[in-house]
Amino acid sequence: QNYPNPFNPVTKINFDLPEARHVQLFIYDILGREVTSLVNEVQEPGYRTITWYGTDAFGRNVGAGMYFYSIQAGEFRQVKKMVLLK
Repeated sequence: QNYPNPFNPVTKINFDLPEARHVQLFIYDILGREVTSLVNEVQEPGYRTITWYGTDAFGRNVGAGMYFYSIQAGEFRQVKKMVLLK
């Protein structure tokens, strides 16, 4: 899960990769529209912390509300919700 949650305006998403995999980490709004892509590349094994600054793909601040992040690495996929408060 991201920390802190709820957050304003920055949150961190942690994950551990046991082996090299193509990792995709996307942020979506409540309607399922992609807000931004934080990771979309092959990464080596290890512990990672990705920071989201509450911005969209163009660097604009997003509004308060519920967002989802989707992380996929190989066959693993998980979706979690997070809340941006202003």
